[in-house]
Amino acid sequence: MARPRAFDIDEALDQAMLVFWRVGYEAASLDDLTAAMGINRPSLYAAFGSKEELFRRALERYSVGPSAYEAEALALPRARDVAEALLRGGMRLQTGEHTPHGCLAVFAAHSGPDSRSTVGSALVDARVAGERALLERFERARDEGDLPSDADPARLADFVRALVYGMTVKAANGATREELDRVIDLAMTVWDEASSPKA
Repeated sequence: MARPRAFDIDEALDQAMLVFWRVGYEAASLDDLTAAMGINRPSLYAAFGSKEELFRRALERYSVGPSAYEAEALALPRARDVAEALLRGGMRLQTGEHTPHGCLAVFAAHSGPDSRSTVGSALVDARVAGERALLERFERARDEGDLPSDADPARLADFVRALVYGMTVKAANGATREELDRVIDLAMTVWDEASSPKA
C-alpha cells in the first residue's frame, strides 16, 4: 500500500511558483525549490517527475491563480473594458505587495531555455494562447458592433499585449503602481483614438 504524501501539493506548487517567479526557471535551483516547498528531492521527483514538469504545473497554477484576472477581463462586455481590465490587472499583479514584481511567464521566458525545450514550449504556448484569446475577443467585438467595422483587432490586441509586456519589465525594475497607472491612463486615451471610427 502506497504511503500518503506528507505535504499539501497545492501549497507546494504555490511555493515553487513564487521561486520561479522571483528568479526565473534557469536560476531556480533544486535546493531553492525544495527548501521553499518544504520537501526533499525524492518527494519532488515522486510528485512532479522533474524540474521541468514542476515548472509547467507552476505555470498552470499561475494562470488560474495570480493571473486569473486575464480570463475575467476577457469576459467583460465591452472591448474598451477588456483592454483596461487587462492593463490594470497586470499592473496590480506586477506590483503586488506580497509577490515578486513583474510577470512569471515573461520573466521566466527571458531567463529560460529556448522554445524547443519543454519549458520554452510551455512559455510559448501560454503566450500564444493569451494573444490568440485577446485577438478573438476583439474580433468578436468588431463583429458585434462594439468596435467600428473598420477597426483592426490585431493591431489593438498587439497594442494591449505590448503594454502588458512592457509594464512587467518596468515593474521588475521598480516602477510603482502610480507610475504604471499614469501609463495606463495615457494608453486608454490612445485606445479611444485608435478604436474610433475612421472619418
